[in-house]
Amino acid sequence: MKSSFLNFPSPAKLNLFLHVNGRRSDGYHELQTLFQFLDHGDTIELATNNSGKITLLTHFEQLKAQDNLMVKAANLLKTSAQQELKIQDFSSCGVEIKIDKVLPMGGGLGGGSSNAATILMALNKLWHINFSLEKLAQLGLSLGADVPVFIHGFAAFACGVGEQLTPANPKEYWYLVTKPQCSISTAAVFNSADLPRNTAKISLDKLVIEDCHNDCQTMVVKHYPEVAKLLAWLVEYAPSRMTGTGACIFTRFNSKAEALNLQAKLPQKISSFVAKGLNKSPLLKVIEAL
Repeated sequence: MKSSFLNFPSPAKLNLFLHVNGRRSDGYHELQTLFQFLDHGDTIELATNNSGKITLLTHFEQLKAQDNLMVKAANLLKTSAQQELKIQDFSSCGVEIKIDKVLPMGGGLGGGSSNAATILMALNKLWHINFSLEKLAQLGLSLGADVPVFIHGFAAFACGVGEQLTPANPKEYWYLVTKPQCSISTAAVFNSADLPRNTAKISLDKLVIEDCHNDCQTMVVKHYPEVAKLLAWLVEYAPSRMTGTGACIFTRFNSKAEALNLQAKLPQKISSFVAKGLNKSPLLKVIEAL
């Protein structure tokens, strides 16, 4: 039996700062960051059925469906349910997936991780699997270091590789988010010899955002002149910083009107949007209503 399509938000995130504390023996990096959501993101449509098939209806250039994080997340959830909840049979669980993709690839806004988290959260409910948030976050971590924060759905101070989360309550500013005409590989940033890896660890109770920075930005501006040029232009108007491994930059304002005013002045060919910072993911409200 096929259901009608239901809509689920897949919000963007910002790294309000990002410190790299060191490199572990397994090649991963020790990080500290502060995550906050935005009231802007992709929209995922899901229609469950009894076919047992995971079908992605939206086509992506140069990416096979089976390699898409949404499909991987659905298959991972289904396989885990089959293995761990042996009293129920989930083999017939199927779903058709569509997405209105507005978040840029290689932007540092967490689009792919957010998509995976939305799939895990939504299908956990729609397929009546009922895994705990902790279990979903564990599954999500195997798909990407940023997936757990989207599953828990609260602004968070994160340590480790980004999976050790402590709830936080940063001010919910308005942001102008801009993207230079380039995309940046996360792997390329973390493998770069120019990436600082020795920022001292800080504690949440002594955290002052203005005193923090983004270590990845230090590396990126050396190698991506498009980012360096746009960042230099933006900081003349308001506090601006790169999010994640880039290439997107967020500029902070106290009001929407101020953000829109600067957006109107942007250089040509710079894509942008204005959004409000959120300390609770809009996905949680939708999931709670199911």
